[in-house]
Amino acid sequence: MASVKNLLEKERDLSPSLKAALEVLLVLVALLLNRTTLNSKNSRKPPSTDPNRDKSSKKGSSNRKPGGQKGRIGTTLQQVDDPDAVKELKVDRRSLPKGRRYQEHGYETRQVIDIDILRFVTEYRAQVIKDDQGNRCVAAFPDRVSRSVQYGIGIKANAVYMSQFQLLPYDRIRDHFQEQMGIPVSAGSVFNFNKEAYEKLDHFEQWAKAQLAKSDLMQVDETGINLDGKRHWLHCASNSALTLLYPHTKRGTEAMDEMGVLPFFNGVLCHDHWKPYYRYACTHSLCNAHPLRELERAWEQDGQHWAKAMKALLIDMNNTVADAGGRLPATDAERWRQRYRQRLEEADIECPPPDVSLREAGKRGRLKRSKARNLLERLRNFEHDVLRFMDVEYVPFTNNQGENDLRMTKVQQKISGCFRSMAGAKIFCRVRSYLSTCRKQGMSATEALALLFQGKSPAFMDTDETQF
Repeated sequence: MASVKNLLEKERDLSPSLKAALEVLLVLVALLLNRTTLNSKNSRKPPSTDPNRDKSSKKGSSNRKPGGQKGRIGTTLQQVDDPDAVKELKVDRRSLPKGRRYQEHGYETRQVIDIDILRFVTEYRAQVIKDDQGNRCVAAFPDRVSRSVQYGIGIKANAVYMSQFQLLPYDRIRDHFQEQMGIPVSAGSVFNFNKEAYEKLDHFEQWAKAQLAKSDLMQVDETGINLDGKRHWLHCASNSALTLLYPHTKRGTEAMDEMGVLPFFNGVLCHDHWKPYYRYACTHSLCNAHPLRELERAWEQDGQHWAKAMKALLIDMNNTVADAGGRLPATDAERWRQRYRQRLEEADIECPPPDVSLREAGKRGRLKRSKARNLLERLRNFEHDVLRFMDVEYVPFTNNQGENDLRMTKVQQKISGCFRSMAGAKIFCRVRSYLSTCRKQGMSATEALALLFQGKSPAFMDTDETQF
């Protein structure tokens, strides 16, 4: 492209109209090339929309054979001490040599581990007594047994698990109960189970907001969701111990304020430089995965050598911090900062700011800059936020935690296509927040849902008296 432009400048025999037309064509070609050469490695384009991405394994070549390696901790099935059923096998004495005497000498065991999916019905029979005057007295039923026939905790927990954790559609859950256990559970009942879980988790959501607000580090992100054919936004605030998801019609501060965490947060906020986050008075840390991809684009498409060098420098910084245990001594960090600033000074020569003298008369405001120049200025203006991972041990290099906590939302959208209502989106977000938090705390989703429908709080909430 640059060589063609130089040839056009040198060509003197072209008419002004033809030269202008060729210049327009060059601009269009440049725009098309910029779009077609973008991929998940040099832009914010997600891998799912990048069909031509390199799908080869990232692992280096190795001489090891496939499968488990020597010294690994295996997960082979082990025999249990209390089998549910025992079948004794007797020796067929007719097949033994005759003329010998045989004595009992113990036994050998082999176990078959299987599952038995069946319906289990518990009937409560409340005693009825009468006095000599004919007055009836009936024994009290348990608090949770309020109808003549109802679904139990196991069915509710299993239905919510398949709906909100495994993301199965309601009709498939209905078929599962009918075909596997002969239990008639309608799609409406599954929705009611989810709604009940949502209502029981109101206390958890308030607790999670308070815990995130006083945490040292919080990672935030947002993604678009389809709600009844319209674009809405799902916001995520999380760290290594907690997850909170929240749906809203807006993407900016209106939604963040309503979520009820960021206005009260005073720790380090890790994000992808979405400008509304900077409206909150806390310490900021930027996700470096985005600059790395933008630097890759600047090198591949614009031929910016400084971008290639800066990308390598950031990767070296991250490796050095990891080797040091998550934080660098002040003197070492300052040396890395000097190298960082030196790269930016070199970038100023290769990618200078726009010439103010070329501003058209009467026009005001900031002059238009190239993508590479905008990236350069952002790296300079937000140096402390970009490099905060060197100084604070618990600050990560990227915002992968926040992005990972949003990932299952995209899976849900691929399966179901959209949320049918805001109520359904809120149910999904609150239940997924609870299940994700429980898994981060070492508790399985099945155990977490069983506790929920029993009306108990998980142990990690450290509120034994508190009931959902």
